[in-house]
Amino acid sequence: MSAEIAFEDFLKVDIRAGTVTRAEPFPEARKPAIKLWIDFGPELGEKKTSAQITAHYAPDELVGRQVMAVVNFPPRQIGPFMSEVLTLGCADEEGAIVLLGPDHPVPNGARME
Repeated sequence: MSAEIAFEDFLKVDIRAGTVTRAEPFPEARKPAIKLWIDFGPELGEKKTSAQITAHYAPDELVGRQVMAVVNFPPRQIGPFMSEVLTLGCADEEGAIVLLGPDHPVPNGARME
């Protein structure tokens, strides 16, 4: 278990739902990854990221899928690609990432509560 944090610290992390609008292989990445463009609604717009999710997902099956992401981390350069958000997932028993997302449709940009 991680160290305890104050609830106020948790509230600083802005986790939102968004819909993948585009997904492409990321062959330049050191580890197998997929580039994602995610629509977070009118307030935040479209953001891009890369995710090491190739064990369970192919780019063509990700378009239209809703995912959860941290949207208030600073952008991070991943090789030639600028990642603007952190898509959330959990590792399965083999360590491969499984994406987190709502189990019913929600508006793009909906904040996790």
